[in-house]
Amino acid sequence: MSCRAGFVWDTAQPFIRFIEDCGVSCELVTPYMLAAPFYRGSFTCLVIPTGFGNPTYSRLLPALRASADRIRRYVENGGNLLVFGAMIDKDGVYDWLPFPITYRHEFSERNISCRAPGMAGDLLHDYDPSCIECDGSFLACDGEATGVDGKSAVVVEKKIGAGTVIVTTVHEYPSRDFIKKFCGSGTQTLF
Repeated sequence: MSCRAGFVWDTAQPFIRFIEDCGVSCELVTPYMLAAPFYRGSFTCLVIPTGFGNPTYSRLLPALRASADRIRRYVENGGNLLVFGAMIDKDGVYDWLPFPITYRHEFSERNISCRAPGMAGDLLHDYDPSCIECDGSFLACDGEATGVDGKSAVVVEKKIGAGTVIVTTVHEYPSRDFIKKFCGSGTQTLF
């Protein structure tokens, strides 16, 4: 099966090269492409990197909100979605996701424990889980907290239809194994 990721951001980033080095084809999807009703990319996974909610870093949030219905259909039809921290303390910054989640921005080193059977352990595989930088935590969510620092969720997973959404505040690239597994477990789906 061919793995193909869409990296959603304003400009090309080194993260794209990292994904490609993991053996996954990766295409930049700009906010203008994402919000355009005629855009039709086909991916096994969409990646929304850290800082998407902070206008200092990106103009992505309005496009994500405009695409909320398409994002939901994409996941329901088998596409996987990987979302990182918004990097801003603002209500409703995740309101475009197909389930409710509340984020608090607070950059700190965390001691993360992973709960099976989620993919959080794979996400952190290349790191020492006792000292991982995170840009916040999730105060409330309608998903399973599979990575926690004490009582605070830092990795949340939710199955929606045939696809999976993982939202994390881990402020590091995911492990190479995780990229291969997560992108490989999705169905190439039209966005």
